[in-house]
Parts: sequence; C-alpha cells; structure tokens
Amino acid sequence: MTESSQTKNLLKDHVIIDKAIEPNAGWRDLPIGAVIPKGGTSRQFTTGDWRTIRPVWSPEKCIHCHRCWLYCPDMCWVSEDKKIQGVDLTNCKGCGICANVCPTKVHAIEMHPEDTKTEHTAGED
Repeated sequence: MTESSQTKNLLKDHVIIDKAIEPNAGWRDLPIGAVIPKGGTSRQFTTGDWRTIRPVWSPEKCIHCHRCWLYCPDMCWVSEDKKIQGVDLTNCKGCGICANVCPTKVHAIEMHPEDTKTEHTAGED
C-alpha cells in the first residue's frame, strides 16, 4: 500500500477542514497539532512506514517463549500452534521491545536498519 493510498480517506476529512491540503498528500502533509476530524481514523494507517530499524527473527534460534508476542505494543508477532511463525511488519514501528525481551542466551531477534532485506516475516520459510 502506498503512502498516498494509506492516507486517502483521512485526508478527505482534513481537506474539508483545511483547503490548503492537496488531495494526494501523504501523512507528512497533515496539519501540525494533532487535528483529528473524527474517531477511528487510526485504522486507516499502516504505521510500519515510520520504522527506521526492524526486527529480524531467526527461527532456528527461537525457543517459542512468546515474550516477543506478549510485549509487542503493536501485536506484530504471529503465533500459530503455540509457536512463533514470524513478524508482520505492517504496524511494527521498530521500537525494539521484542529484541530486548528475547532471552539473552537465545538472541533470536535482532534489530537491523530498515534497508536490510534479511527478515523472516509471517508466512515465509
């Protein structure tokens, strides 16, 4: 999903309030001051594009303790059949909590710069 399509519906409401906002503007073009024209607009955004670092999960090291799943503030970790399957980066903001709570002897989650393409996401082998 592109940045402009993520914000299209929310921006429609802001355009009504502020005529200076272009119809194809991105989230960076929203007015400063946390203007919220209506409730429930957070579901229209995938906040993973804020991320500068991402969790990289090593399935062979993982002991499936579920600490990452439990402590993730954005519910990004996917668990099926009592095992971690990967991370859904759609809403991951790169806070690093999952890497910090992963047992130090296991160290199955590491944080890497966003431009690194070596992540294991849910559904990948």
